[in-house]
Order: sequence, then C-alpha cells, then structure tokens
Amino acid sequence: MVFSSNIFLLFFLPIFFAAYFLTPQKFRNYTLLLFSLIFYAYGAPDFVFLLSGVCVVNYFLVRKMVGAKRQKLLCAVSIVLSLGLLLYFKYSNFIVENVNALLGLAHREPIPWRKVALPIGISFFTFQSITYTIDVYRGATPPSKKLSDYVLYIMMFPQLIAGPIVKYNSVAQQLISRKSTVEDCVTGFYRFVIGLSKKVLVANTLAVCADQAFGMGSDITTATAWIGILSYTFQIYFDFSGYSDMAIGLGRMMGFRFPENFNVPYISQSISEFWRRWHMTLGAFMKEYLYIPLGGNRRSVARTYFNLGLVFLCSGLWHGASWTFVAWGIFHGFFIIMDRIFLLDLLKKIGRVPSVIITFLLVNLGWVLFRADDIASACQYYKALFMFKSGGIIYQDAMFWFVFALAVLFSFLALSKKGQGIIDRVFAFQYNERQSWIMFACSIVLLVLSIGALCVSDFNPFIYFRF
Repeated sequence: MVFSSNIFLLFFLPIFFAAYFLTPQKFRNYTLLLFSLIFYAYGAPDFVFLLSGVCVVNYFLVRKMVGAKRQKLLCAVSIVLSLGLLLYFKYSNFIVENVNALLGLAHREPIPWRKVALPIGISFFTFQSITYTIDVYRGATPPSKKLSDYVLYIMMFPQLIAGPIVKYNSVAQQLISRKSTVEDCVTGFYRFVIGLSKKVLVANTLAVCADQAFGMGSDITTATAWIGILSYTFQIYFDFSGYSDMAIGLGRMMGFRFPENFNVPYISQSISEFWRRWHMTLGAFMKEYLYIPLGGNRRSVARTYFNLGLVFLCSGLWHGASWTFVAWGIFHGFFIIMDRIFLLDLLKKIGRVPSVIITFLLVNLGWVLFRADDIASACQYYKALFMFKSGGIIYQDAMFWFVFALAVLFSFLALSKKGQGIIDRVFAFQYNERQSWIMFACSIVLLVLSIGALCVSDFNPFIYFRF
C-alpha cells in the first residue's frame, strides 16, 4: 500500500484516523502500531513478522546493553543484526551475481542461488534501528521503557517506507506524550495534500516522458535526451519531496514533529550545498554516524578526502545494489572533494546564477547514473546528450509541458527573496485561525484533483520505495 493510491486515501486513511481519534489518548500508540503493521503487511506480508521480530530482539539487546560490562560487544551485536539484515536482503543478489560473473570469466561453475526478495523500506528500517542503538550507547537518550513504543518508532507507517530518517531522541518524548491540536490537524492535512499533489500531479506526469526517453536506447535524439533527463531531475525531486511532505503531514496530524528532508535543492551553488538541501536526514545520518566516527576533517587533508569519498561511496550503495549507484556515489563524492580543493572558490568568483546553473547541470548528469539500468545504458545516454544527434523532441503532450513549466518555476522560484516568500506561503502555509478555511479549501481542491488523476492514469510507485 502506498500513499498515492485510492485504497490508501479513500479507505485506509479515513478508517485509521477515525479509530485513532476515537481511541483514548493513552491507548493511541497501540492503535497507531496496529495500523502500521497492517499497512506494512498489505504490501509485504512475508516480511512483517520478520521485521517485527528483529525489532523485539534489538529492543532487549539494547536494554541489556545499558550498564553492562560488555557494553561495546552488545552494541556491536545490535548493529551487526541490523546491518546483516540489510546486507542479506539488499546486497546478496548483487554480490552473488558479480561473483558468478567472475567465475564465468574463469570458466568455473556458478554458485547456485535463488534470488532474495527485497522488503520495502528495509534501508530506512535499518538506519533508524542503528540510530537508536548508537544514541543509547552514547548516552544521548535513555532506552525506550516500553517495547511497543520502540516497535512503533521503527514501524510507524508515515515514515517507515521512505523516510525521513527520524532519530529516536527527537521523538522519544512525543511517543510518550503528545497532543494533536486543531492547528496540527489543519496544517498536517494541508502538508499531506501538498505532498500528494507533488507526487500525483507533477512527478507522475513527468515520469511518462522520463521513462520514454530512457527506454529509447540508441534511437534517442539529443533534444529528447535532454528533455528526458530534465524530466527525471524534476520527477525525482517532486516524487521524493512529495513523499516526505506526506509523511511529515501525517505525523503532524497525530502530534509528531518529523524533521524536514528537503530545502529547494536545485538552487544550490555547489554540490556541497546540494547535499545540505537534498535528503537532509540521510546527509545528517551519514555525517553523524559515519563521517565523524571515521575522523571527519580532524585528521590529515588526505584522510579527510578519503572519509568524504567513503561516505559518498556508501551513500551510493545505500541507494541500491548496482554499479550505477556505486558510480553515482563516486560522482558526487568526487565533486564534494573538488569543492574542498578549489571548486567552491571558483564558483564564488563567477557569481550566484552561473554557480546555480553549473551545479544544476552536474546534478542532472549524476541523475543519468541514478536512472539508467546499467553502466552501458548510462554511457549510451551520455553519448546521446552530447553527440548532437538531430531530430525533434518526441514528447509533444501539452499537459506535460504545462507541468514541466510548473516544476521549473517552483524549483527555482526561491532564487529571489520574493520567490522564497511565495514558496514558504504555498508549501509551508503558516496556520492562522482566521485563514484556516483557505488552507482547508485548497487542500480539498488539490485532494479531489489528485484522486481524479489517480483514477484515470497508470499507477506509478514512489521512486524511493525500492530503497
């Protein structure tokens, strides 16, 4: 079950909120946990018991870790349990495929292997488990007193599948005691519908062109290739930020405050700034739980560059078990290092607008690796971008161009102060009791349009569900 489906919007969500708000305050966590398990079981019934069981084991491991003589050992066991689950389900197929390819080159028999299915949301599940274990080990937060609260933190349906990554210490008190006011419900509903609209009305429309362009192979013209990658660039932003908006909105309606995950990333003036604006909770996780423990920038310059390269290599692998994602991580790591060496100074000298254009171009080129099925397909697409093959743009749909223009507008509007003000008013509408009816009315209109679009178009799942 996904947020951008009529079964979720018209059945699951109304039933859940009716049950949730009818439940007495002290029992609402149990209602939320029950519906979270139902939500996950609907899409992955084979894995819901496995992930729930891992949560139970990890909860007692961490409880035992506190004050124990072998605290480091128990912490390591907990982390290995979480990472082991991720490595097996997400990377075992990739590892065996590459080993068998090497065995084939050596004329040896391949390893017999039955492909492992990937549980949805396994990466976000793993990261939140690790943050809990490490934060308790560091003394940043006490362990959860109730097993049900811990399982709820990990399995909560708004952010389980595709984030944002929520640290336990940021919601620990909210799990125990929280209130849902009228302001929370209205602003949360509005934020949810804004995210739904970004996904259904914008990202899904752009996806048609992007999918068509990347499926054309060597027949693609240069103009079509550029429109295809630009479409994907805006598609992935509105798709993923739309999901984050929906998750934050749902949490807000229940009284939770989830962290922001995007901050108009395409107006960045460098790749370093891009990663401060894009998938911010992943960036914060990588910095706090990998980059700093590796030594960060506290050691030699060479070690700092190594740490940055390793972090982005891991970031690429986290996104998917494929050489294209490895290359994508290396691509971004390379430009992060170049920023440190000379690129940031150079971009400052040429001015803001040229810096934004250059950075946006680099991000687009990186997305080719992210979207392509394999390295050969990515190379073929790069060739199409720069070989200047003549021919028109194959995609001529008027609605597509209207949505494309809106995507460009809202992606770059924040370049000016007035534009930033418009973005803040549209996407982060501040609650005002006198104007709450405006927010609610806009939400209803956008919700109806989104449901209508879902009824007449092909279903398009969230891009980050596969991670």
